[in-house]
Amino acid sequence: MSTAPRPTPVIIDCDTGIDDALALLLAVRHPGLDLRAVTCVAGNTDVDGVVRNTLTVLEQAGAPGVPVARGAERPLIEAVRTARHVHGADGMGDLGLPAPTRTPADVDAVTLLRREILASPEPVTLIPTAPATNIALLLRTHPEVVRNIERIVFMGGAVEVGNATPVAEFNVWHDPEAAAILLTAGVPITMYGLDVFRRVIVPGPDVRRLRASAEPGARLAGELLAHRGPATDETDPGGGLGDAGAVCAVADPGGLTTRRLPVEVCLAPGPSRGQTIVDRRARPGESEIHEGTREQPLVDVALDVDVERYARLYLAAVEGV
Repeated sequence: MSTAPRPTPVIIDCDTGIDDALALLLAVRHPGLDLRAVTCVAGNTDVDGVVRNTLTVLEQAGAPGVPVARGAERPLIEAVRTARHVHGADGMGDLGLPAPTRTPADVDAVTLLRREILASPEPVTLIPTAPATNIALLLRTHPEVVRNIERIVFMGGAVEVGNATPVAEFNVWHDPEAAAILLTAGVPITMYGLDVFRRVIVPGPDVRRLRASAEPGARLAGELLAHRGPATDETDPGGGLGDAGAVCAVADPGGLTTRRLPVEVCLAPGPSRGQTIVDRRARPGESEIHEGTREQPLVDVALDVDVERYARLYLAAVEGV
């Protein structure tokens, strides 16, 4: 007699954000995931706005009492550089969502992360969809948590082209030092970068159906997807899942094609700062021959994604209330 597998315990660290909100909706509603906590960090908007947006999304999703904690209000070294030009003045597309009635936990993000990770009877999967400041502070302050982390699946980085700069993706660019610390966490890591992030689009008819839903969480997903674009045609725009694709990768890793490769973050000042340098060479080059090899963390880098599979997964979970 077989039994259904137990849901995967997950914690999301986010900077909610339109597509972080899509990720939260999926994590709450997917039956294979058990969302244990959400921690908030400055990124798409200021950290207090992130906390407000996160609480609102969890309410709209009908989530049970998932604890939410306020985290770092700025990167380890850099100043805050938000993405309000993408996510709106409120970080949520200026949709006029109601203020939350819930309140955040009475502990900071690092404390909540440590508590939930160590208290879990099964190893936890972390899903950072934001600059990695909270995660870096956790790993440096409480390295003992590593023993109960199954994997880190983070949205960040790029193999080919960046968005914050020609070579750097926003989350890594916003706090490169934190991303470098994350990559050396000593646990299995999957990099869900821009190369797959941009590809998973929910078709326009599905977005319209969600927007017309009477159920608040599904309707919110439709509004967020409609805000994200791009358009499949001028009259029936689709919407990108963005960060929610990283949650799909945890719920259904078979939809993602990865390759284990050396990855490092460029920390030098200048136009390449924040770049994730992914070594795809088949053999060492002159640099290694003349200067010796350098130890670099091996990361499961996402190189391809089954777009239709993840779009179907998202719709089935969000509408299957």
